[in-house]
Amino acid sequence: MSIGIWQIAIVVILVVLLFGRGKISSLMGDVAKGIKSFKKGMASDVTDNTETKNISEENQDSNNQDTNNKE
Repeated sequence: MSIGIWQIAIVVILVVLLFGRGKISSLMGDVAKGIKSFKKGMASDVTDNTETKNISEENQDSNNQDTNNKE
Protein backbone atom coordinates (compact mmCIF):
# COMPACT_ATOMS: atom_id res chain seq x y z
CA MET A 1 0.00 0.00 0.00
CA SER A 2 2.07 2.88 -1.29
CA ILE A 3 1.15 6.50 -1.65
CA GLY A 4 0.09 7.26 -5.21
CA ILE A 5 0.09 10.45 -7.21
CA TRP A 6 -3.65 10.93 -6.65
CA GLN A 7 -3.31 10.88 -2.85
CA ILE A 8 -0.52 13.46 -3.02
CA ALA A 9 -2.57 15.63 -5.38
CA ILE A 10 -5.58 15.53 -3.03
CA VAL A 11 -3.45 16.51 -0.03
CA VAL A 12 -1.87 19.39 -1.97
CA ILE A 13 -5.28 20.65 -3.10
CA LEU A 14 -6.63 20.52 0.46
CA VAL A 15 -3.63 22.41 1.82
CA VAL A 16 -3.97 25.12 -0.84
CA LEU A 17 -7.70 25.43 -0.15
CA LEU A 18 -7.18 25.69 3.62
CA PHE A 19 -4.26 28.10 3.67
CA GLY A 20 -4.38 29.83 0.30
CA ARG A 21 -1.51 30.42 -2.08
CA GLY A 22 -0.42 33.70 -0.49
CA LYS A 23 -0.12 32.24 2.99
CA ILE A 24 1.86 29.24 1.77
CA SER A 25 4.31 31.37 -0.24
CA SER A 26 4.89 33.75 2.70
CA LEU A 27 5.39 30.78 5.00
CA MET A 28 7.98 29.27 2.65
CA GLY A 29 9.74 32.63 2.45
CA ASP A 30 9.92 32.75 6.24
CA VAL A 31 11.33 29.23 6.32
CA ALA A 32 14.01 30.22 3.79
CA LYS A 33 14.95 33.29 5.85
CA GLY A 34 15.21 31.12 8.95
CA ILE A 35 17.49 28.64 7.23
CA LYS A 36 19.73 31.45 5.92
CA SER A 37 20.02 33.06 9.35
CA PHE A 38 20.74 29.67 10.93
CA LYS A 39 23.56 29.02 8.46
CA LYS A 40 24.92 32.53 9.04
CA GLY A 41 24.80 31.99 12.79
CA MET A 42 26.57 28.68 12.55
CA ALA A 43 29.31 30.25 10.40
CA SER A 44 29.81 33.10 12.86
CA ASP A 45 29.91 30.72 15.84
CA VAL A 46 32.94 28.98 14.37
CA THR A 47 34.85 32.27 14.18
CA ASP A 48 33.74 33.34 17.68
CA ASN A 49 35.12 30.15 19.24
CA THR A 50 38.67 30.98 18.17
CA GLU A 51 38.92 33.49 21.01
CA THR A 52 38.67 31.63 24.30
CA LYS A 53 37.47 33.54 27.31
CA ASN A 54 38.06 32.78 30.95
CA ILE A 55 34.77 33.32 32.73
CA SER A 56 36.27 33.43 36.20
CA GLU A 57 38.56 36.32 35.22
CA GLU A 58 35.61 38.24 33.75
CA ASN A 59 33.63 37.74 36.97
CA GLN A 60 36.54 38.97 39.07
CA ASP A 61 36.90 42.07 36.88
CA SER A 62 33.19 42.89 37.17
CA ASN A 63 33.31 42.35 40.96
CA ASN A 64 36.29 44.70 41.23
CA GLN A 65 34.45 47.34 39.22
CA ASP A 66 31.37 47.01 41.45
CA THR A 67 33.56 47.42 44.54
CA ASN A 68 35.22 50.51 43.06
CA ASN A 69 31.86 52.05 42.21
CA LYS A 70 30.54 51.62 45.77
CA GLU A 71 33.48 53.51 47.27
